[in-house]
Amino acid sequence: MRAAASASASASAAVETVNGGRRRVGRGERGTVRTKVRATVTTGRGMRVVRAGAKIDFEDAGLFELPYAPVAETLLPKGPWKVVEGGVCAAKGFKVAAHKAGLRATGTRADCALVLADEDAKSAGIFTTNVMCAAPVTVCKDQLAGKPTARALLINAGQANAATGDAGMADAKETAAELSKSLGVPEEDILLMSTGVIGKRMKMDKYMPGISVLAENVESSVAAANAAATAICTTDLVRKTVAIELEIGGKTVRMGGMAKGSGMIHPNMATMLGVVTCDAAVSSDVWRDITSRAGSASFNQISVDGDTSTNDSLVCFASGEAGNAEIVDANGAEAKLLEDALTAVCMGLAKAIAWDGEGATCLIECNVSGAGDDEDARVIARSVICSSLAKAAIFGHDPNWGRLACAAGYAAPVKSRFSQDNLKLSLGPHQLMNKGQPLDFDAVAASRYLKEVTDVHGVCVVDISVGDGPGAGQAWGCDLSYKYVEINAEYTT
Repeated sequence: MRAAASASASASAAVETVNGGRRRVGRGERGTVRTKVRATVTTGRGMRVVRAGAKIDFEDAGLFELPYAPVAETLLPKGPWKVVEGGVCAAKGFKVAAHKAGLRATGTRADCALVLADEDAKSAGIFTTNVMCAAPVTVCKDQLAGKPTARALLINAGQANAATGDAGMADAKETAAELSKSLGVPEEDILLMSTGVIGKRMKMDKYMPGISVLAENVESSVAAANAAATAICTTDLVRKTVAIELEIGGKTVRMGGMAKGSGMIHPNMATMLGVVTCDAAVSSDVWRDITSRAGSASFNQISVDGDTSTNDSLVCFASGEAGNAEIVDANGAEAKLLEDALTAVCMGLAKAIAWDGEGATCLIECNVSGAGDDEDARVIARSVICSSLAKAAIFGHDPNWGRLACAAGYAAPVKSRFSQDNLKLSLGPHQLMNKGQPLDFDAVAASRYLKEVTDVHGVCVVDISVGDGPGAGQAWGCDLSYKYVEINAEYTT
């Protein structure tokens, strides 16, 4: 499994296409590195616990070096909100920290993060459907089933703690216990996420001392939020983070999120970790309902390579500190507005994951209309962006639209009222089919469209209408390049 990305506030966002689609991401500017003087104590378990003697510099480019995915600029849906700074720290009532514990096999980047709510926060989560789920997933499910609130989320990259048996579960519980002691909060208020190599035990001798460092360095700064978003990444080339604000019930509500993911991306869910914080006051039932629907419309509508992993998790917190009257009516206008905002944040982060797909040179967005209902439309859209033949054609700048039509057709559910006589299909500005009839089109211009999109790592848009039904849906993927095979052929070697 892999992880999402965040970098220093000063990091460059330059992404270049070189060598036939290989991407090189510009490194962040070097920040001032502060001396970190720490004392150590020995616990009863013989662990050397690091006690922070100085604050972590969250703008240290050596630790938090990933540039930023263009979430706010191009990937976040439009709506009655505006983009603000702060990521998961934008909402009132949350602090974060990031740290290098030494969990990664190579490199200098930070590898663990902590999200801490000042008080009990309404909590909701959705998780992988893979039966081989990781120990942290089981812990999260159990904790969330037991109570409607949580205080802290501990995340690590490097080891997924999946397929690790009883020892892996014991490791997960030990890390939760250590964080409970460091923060002074009950263990049942602590959630866990892990990402990294499957089948490897946690490096507990390194992770355990790092937990107290995280606990002692939480803050609500932009730099800390960006650092956390970077620390959770694995093969990601960019950090995925965004924050928005809007008015609900006459109060300003803020919402921020971060995510990780680049490969093993496919419903249900993708190989991703996602965290959203919000300061709206909302009942637990409403918050959990809208989280489920927001996840279905976003993270469950992306695919990179058709593989679903063991650790996929989305956790959403609501602190209630915005001061609005608690939202308790699931059908009310305020609940709808909150759901729209949460869906937008999740969509922006999900699209960033597909945009950053391993070896990818573009994001593919498929819009489907005319289906029997929205879910049918989503099924058809997913089929198109999951087609290896379609993905390869887009990478090769081949406007082979028959692959798009084919993928739509073999996915069509019964309710979709799909008829090839009604099929309309466009690739960017080029209409290729109308009412089931192929159209004359400029193949050279269509190929040029694909080349232009991939040259700038842009968005390739596929529009499909399958009939006259009310259903509409979207899905997002990426092209399939030679680089994808190289990355995954050498993932652990």
